[in-house]
Amino acid sequence: MAWFPPPKDLSTRVWARLPDRFRAEPRVTDWSRANKAAQALDCFLEGPCFDDEGRLLVTDIPNGRIFRIGAGGGEDWTLVAEYQGWPNGLKLRSDGSLLIADYRRGLIGIDPATRAPTEVCGTVRSESFKGLNDLCFGAAGEIFFTDQGQTGLQDPSGRVYRLAGGSLQCLIDTCPSPNGLVTDSTGRLLYVALTRACQIWRLPLTADAGVSKAQVFCQLPGGVSGPDGLALDAEDGVLVANPGHGAVWRLDRFGIPTHRVASCAGRTLTNLCFGGPGLSQLFITDSDTGQVLVAEAPVPGHPVARG
Repeated sequence: MAWFPPPKDLSTRVWARLPDRFRAEPRVTDWSRANKAAQALDCFLEGPCFDDEGRLLVTDIPNGRIFRIGAGGGEDWTLVAEYQGWPNGLKLRSDGSLLIADYRRGLIGIDPATRAPTEVCGTVRSESFKGLNDLCFGAAGEIFFTDQGQTGLQDPSGRVYRLAGGSLQCLIDTCPSPNGLVTDSTGRLLYVALTRACQIWRLPLTADAGVSKAQVFCQLPGGVSGPDGLALDAEDGVLVANPGHGAVWRLDRFGIPTHRVASCAGRTLTNLCFGGPGLSQLFITDSDTGQVLVAEAPVPGHPVARG
């Protein structure tokens, strides 16, 4: 039986494409060997976020690069930084610097003026992370980030951390492949995508214990891959990039699917953010093809907090 009415379909178009001058020679890397079945890749885009001038920033994981795309999209790309690492999630801080969840190096910052990476949080109690994936800011400036590594149903030990005032707290450590994450508009709930479980978890946040009464917010259909990046809209709806389905799903605040945003290009839609006039558009990384897609959002986005 069907629990809910079919979601409304929305279309996308290609907004920007990584120019050939920035495409690396396709090659197998340690990252692609472990995370993309040893595919030879020329790029893999992730971590979209906008700066104050309406330019989109994205990461290129296997090549350790950060790009800035002009407000008009197309092939107006600038290399912001290149370093030895695997940058995934990316957010802009209030001082204009970048904060990155790097799979190899932990949580790092980059000053666009110097382009040099600096360590923000590279270890936990002197131990290395499993492999960071994504991050978001809370309303009070705290940083939430996922430590995914190679966890999954075979090893549900992925972790979600909160970094606040220099203090690092593990909120939960029983996650099969924690990926994208976003707080709700009140800052009292944290949504986390569990890729290999094909679930979105809803984590009520507390000041003392960290997380209480964690539960499944949504069980997505299975497939070759599960949910990836998340974003929040103005009605507390959760937008879910799902590369396994080649689509973005919108769930209302009760976890009911209302819209499906279908890819017009590749299937590997890994992450997304709101942009455009009044945050009225969705910008989605089509990772394997090195493109960014855009769609008209069914509900405008919620402003993204900065630390």
